[in-house]
Amino acid sequence: MRIVQLSDTHGKHHLLKNLPEGDVIVHCGDFTEDGTEEEVLDFLNWFIDLPYRHKIFITGNHDLCLRGADGIEDLPDDVHFLQDRGISIDGISFFGLAYGHPESLIPEGTDIVITHEPPLAILDDIDGNSWGSLPLLRRVYDIKPRLHLFGHTHGNWGRADKDGIVFSNAALLDQYLDIKHSPAVFEI
Repeated sequence: MRIVQLSDTHGKHHLLKNLPEGDVIVHCGDFTEDGTEEEVLDFLNWFIDLPYRHKIFITGNHDLCLRGADGIEDLPDDVHFLQDRGISIDGISFFGLAYGHPESLIPEGTDIVITHEPPLAILDDIDGNSWGSLPLLRRVYDIKPRLHLFGHTHGNWGRADKDGIVFSNAALLDQYLDIKHSPAVFEI
């Protein structure tokens, strides 16, 4: 399974050309800038049309109009809004945690954890300060997923392999909100 990860596009998704091929695309939140319904609909229309077998997304801190949403009606079967939910695709379990929600919701046995917020001290630095979550870091180490996919902190794009877990920050925009990075790609 080939997974393509992106995050923090802040309404600039239409500028992404020639996305990598894959089976599953995952957006780790902040697909809007102001969190309006109009921005969400624009993103969804773009996302739904992408040529991936499965499309997964979660909310970030900017995606305000979806905070607290249990689901989105009438999404195609291949589009998965994982707001504190999981799904299994070809035997691989994915779980998406909504921004600011308790990490205790992430179940044991999850292969791929998707959050917006990073874990503490892993690809989370902004101007010398860590913006990640210690409880999230502890939970991820407890369940030991294969991948922990996130974004949120612009300028920390990259991956880190720690104790058999691959951590990936795929925030595509820099601190000036210009597209600076390409999506991350993983083979599972």
